[in-house]
Amino acid sequence: MAETLLRAYRNRISSFELIPSSGGVFEVRLNGELIYSKKEIGRFPEKMDIINKLSI
Repeated sequence: MAETLLRAYRNRISSFELIPSSGGVFEVRLNGELIYSKKEIGRFPEKMDIINKLSI
């Protein structure tokens, strides 16, 4: 997922942070706002699930 996002938005991303977690948690935040939560949705996102929610 990180590679996909960096490839798609390489000229528009000023910083990118990966934070290890446990318990199957996978979240994506944009400027502090939660845009995807595996815990809430119940599945790992497809690449386009995240890309479609980004408006950068």
